Amino acid sequence: MCGVCGFTGEILNRDEVLKNMTEVITHRGPDSSGFYTDDAVSMGFRRLSIIDIAQTGDQPIYNEDHTLVLTFNGEIYNYKDLRAELLEKGHVFTTNTDSEVLIHGFEEWQEGLLNRLRGMFGFAIWNTKDHSLFLARDFFGIKPMHYTTVGDHFVYGSEIKSILQFPGFEKKFNMNTLNNYLSFQYAVPPETFFEGVYCLMPAHYLWYRDGKITTHRYWDPLFHPDETLTEEEAVNRIEKVFEESVSAHKISDVEVGCFLSSGVDSSYVSTYFADQKTFTVGFDFGEKYNEIDWAKRLSEHIGVDHHYKVISSDEFWGNIKKVQYHMDQPLADPSCIALYFVSKLASEYVKVVLSGEGADELFGGYQIYNEPRVFHLYQKILPQWLRTAMRKLVQKVPFHFRGQSFVTRGELPTNEKFIGNAKMFGYGEKQKLLKEPQYATRPQELTKKYYDKVSDMDEVTRMQYLDINMWMVGDILLKADRMSMANSLELRVPFLDKEVFKVASTLPTRLRVNKKNTKYAMREAAMRHLPQATAQKEKLGFPVPTRVWLRDEKYYQIVKDAFTSEIAEKFFNTEELVKILDTHYHNRQDYSRRIWTLFIFIVWYQIYFEDGGHEPGNFPDFSKK
Repeated sequence: MCGVCGFTGEILNRDEVLKNMTEVITHRGPDSSGFYTDDAVSMGFRRLSIIDIAQTGDQPIYNEDHTLVLTFNGEIYNYKDLRAELLEKGHVFTTNTDSEVLIHGFEEWQEGLLNRLRGMFGFAIWNTKDHSLFLARDFFGIKPMHYTTVGDHFVYGSEIKSILQFPGFEKKFNMNTLNNYLSFQYAVPPETFFEGVYCLMPAHYLWYRDGKITTHRYWDPLFHPDETLTEEEAVNRIEKVFEESVSAHKISDVEVGCFLSSGVDSSYVSTYFADQKTFTVGFDFGEKYNEIDWAKRLSEHIGVDHHYKVISSDEFWGNIKKVQYHMDQPLADPSCIALYFVSKLASEYVKVVLSGEGADELFGGYQIYNEPRVFHLYQKILPQWLRTAMRKLVQKVPFHFRGQSFVTRGELPTNEKFIGNAKMFGYGEKQKLLKEPQYATRPQELTKKYYDKVSDMDEVTRMQYLDINMWMVGDILLKADRMSMANSLELRVPFLDKEVFKVASTLPTRLRVNKKNTKYAMREAAMRHLPQATAQKEKLGFPVPTRVWLRDEKYYQIVKDAFTSEIAEKFFNTEELVKILDTHYHNRQDYSRRIWTLFIFIVWYQIYFEDGGHEPGNFPDFSKK
C-alpha cells in the first residue's frame, strides 16, 4: 500500500514543498519514496512494498515513451490477466508490478480501463503532452483521494495532511460539515471539515484540464434481485465467488494475515488462513466487550496462529488524540481506536491483513434492516388512527422510555426514519446545540439523492444502497484505511469485490434479511466452513465500553473539561452539552454515542485548528476554560 500527493503549476521551493507533502504520509509507505517534476506538475509517492518488492516496483511508473506518469495507491488483483492482454496489444513492460498495468491500460483504454479492474485503488496519471491530470478511485471507496484548488494550482493527496502542507492553502473550518457530522457521526463526503477540500467519491474519476475540474461516476452498486433464485443456488454462488475473491486478495510477495473477531464476517475470511496468522483485540470488561476467547477457539478449530491483545482503559484514552490525527477528520466511531490497536498488533508480524468489512452492506447484515418487516407487522396489527394517536402521545412525554422510538418512527416512511447506521442528532436537537443554529439542516436533505436513485426498490434494498454510498464510505472504510495505514499495514477487504457484489446484488431480499437472521444466505455459505454457533452469531460490531467509561468519574471529568472548554464555547451552547453528559453519567439515559460524537469533534478541532495539525502525543489538556 502507498500514499500519493501532488500539485500542478510552478511554485517557489517546489522540491521542498513536494517533499513535505510526501513526508507527512510516510506511514502509508515507509519503504521508499519517489518524485516526478516538470514545469507543469509535481508528483510525490510513498511505497509500502507488497508486490515486486525489489526496487523495480518503485514509482512513479511510465509508459514506453514517458509521456504518461503514474503514482498509485492500492492493489489490482487481476493485473496478471490485464498484463497478458496488454502484451498481446504490443505494450512493453519493464516491471512485474500491478502499477504498470494501470499506465499501459490507461494508454490503451483511457477511462475504459476502470471497469476492467478488480481491486482497490486511488491513482493519478499525468499526461506530459496535453498537461492533463487524471485521478480515479475504486468502486467502493476502499482507498482515499482528496483534492482542492489553491489559486491556479490543483492540489491532491491520499490524505488531507498532504494538502495542508501546500503553501498558500488557507485552512478554513467548514461549518456545514459540522452540521452534517452531528447527524451522521462522520464528515459526509464529498465535503470535508476543511473548506474547499473535497473527497473524490467512490467509483468516480476526475479530469483536471485547462484549469477546469470535471468528475464522472463510472460504476454504481445497484441491486438487481433475482426472485427465481433458490436458497441452494444462492449459497453455492456466494461460496464460490467468495472463495475466489479471498484467493485473489491473498496474492502478495509478503506474508498475509487476517483480523478475527467473534462475528461471521472475519471468521469466514479466516477459514482460508490455515497455518497463517490471525489478530484480535478486546477490553477487560467481560464477554460483551471481549471477543478474544471466541477468536481463540475458532483459531484452534481452523488451525491458525492466533495473536491477541487486551486494551487497557488508559491505553485507549491515551491514544484518542493520535487516532484522530491519523483520521484527518473527526470520526465518532469508537471502534476506530480498537482498530488502531489491532492494526498495530498485526503490523508486528505481517505487512498485509484481510478483514470482513462490507459484508453487512452487501448481504444485509445490520439488525436495523429488520425494521421494515417489523414495522409492516405493526402497521398490519394496529389501525392507522391508533398508531397516529400513539405517536402524538409519546412525542409529548417529557422523558424517554423503552419503545418510544419504535412508536415515533413506526408511521414514518423509510427515507424519513433511516439516514444510515448512525443517527446522532436531529434537526431540532442541532438547533439547540449549535451556537449558530442557522447552520442546522435536516439530514434527510443529504440522503434524498440516494433514496431517489432506488425509489422503485424494496425498503431493505434502499437502506443497503444508502449505507453503501454513505455509511460505508464515511465511517467503515475511512477508519479501515486510516487505522491500518497509521501502522504501515495494508488492509484488504475481500467482501468488497466487484465479482462478490455481482452475486450479492442478485439475492432476493428474503435471502438477505428474514425472521431467521440477517445476512441469511451468506451465513449459510459460511456455515459450510464454520461452526454453526459462529456462523449464526448475532452481530456485535466492534464493542467498545464507552457507555461504562462515561459513567466513571475519571472519564466523565475529562469529557466535562472538553465540554466546557474554549473550543466547545466557540461552537456549542455548552450547557446543553453538560446536560447530555450529566443525564448519561447519572444513568438516566444512554447518551454515550452522542457524547462521544461531540467529544471527538472537540479533540479533533484542537489538533488541527489549535495545535497546528502536527502529530500529537498523548491525551489533550482541556483545562483552559
